Amino acid sequence: MEQTTRPPEFVEALAKGLAIIECFDSGHAEMSLSEIARRTGLTPAAARRSLITLVELGYAGHANKRFFLRPKVMGLGSAFYFSARIDEMLLPELRNVVEDFGDAASVGTLDAEDVIYIAHYSVQRARRATAVVGARYPAHATSLGRVLLAGLPDDKLCAYFHDLRPKALTNKTVTDKDALRREVELARERNYATTVDQLDYGITAIAVPIRGSNGRTIAALNSSGYTGLVTPEQLVTERLPKLQATASRIAHAIARYPMAESIIGS
Repeated sequence: MEQTTRPPEFVEALAKGLAIIECFDSGHAEMSLSEIARRTGLTPAAARRSLITLVELGYAGHANKRFFLRPKVMGLGSAFYFSARIDEMLLPELRNVVEDFGDAASVGTLDAEDVIYIAHYSVQRARRATAVVGARYPAHATSLGRVLLAGLPDDKLCAYFHDLRPKALTNKTVTDKDALRREVELARERNYATTVDQLDYGITAIAVPIRGSNGRTIAALNSSGYTGLVTPEQLVTERLPKLQATASRIAHAIARYPMAESIIGS
C-alpha cells in the first residue's frame, strides 16, 4: 500500500480492508491469500485478518482456498450512486445523448491515474472494454481521462506525468509521455478531447469537461462510437455542440445540490 503522511485518526485496518476490496477486478475475480497480499502490498498475515473480517461481514466469501467478493459489496457503490443523485442528474442526460446519436455516453471522474465511470448508458452490445458504472481505466488512454487531466492545476498535472508509467492497451495507444502531454495540452486548449483505438480496438470517442460552480473541472462527459463507422472529425462536427450543451445542463443541475458537487468532484 502507498505510504503517505497520515493523520493520527487514520484507521489502518479500514484502509487495508478497502484495499482488498479494490484489488478484485474482471481479471482477478477470485484469488488466493498470497495473490491478494501481492496485489495489495500487504503481508499475508494482515491480508488474512482483513479477509476474515470481510467474510464475517458478508462482503467476501471463500471456497477451495480462494476468496471472492459477494453481492453485499454493491451496497457500497449504491450509497454513492444515490447520495450523488446519479439517477436524477446524469442518466436522463446520457439517455438523450444516446437517443440522438446511438452508441454510448458516459460520465467519469479522475482518481489518481485512472478514470472511474460514475454513469453510463449504451445501446452497444460489442465485446470490448465496457464502461459499466464503477469501471476504471487508465486516464491517458481515454477521452474522458485526457479532458480530466487537462482540468488539473499545473502542479498536479506535472506530478501525474512524473509518476506515470503508461501501458499500451492496443498497438495505437500513445505511451510516449511527451506526446501524451501534448494531447492533454491540446484538450485544454480546445476544451474537448478525441481518441481512436486508445483503450480498446473499435472505440472512437469525444469528451468534454463538466465544470463545478468555481469553474474547476469536476467530471467529464463523453460519446463514443465504432471506429470505422465514425471519425473524430465527425464527432466534433456532429456531436460536440450537443455534448457541450449537455455538460452545461449537468453542471447547472449539480450546482443545485452543493453536496453532490463535493461528492462527484472530490
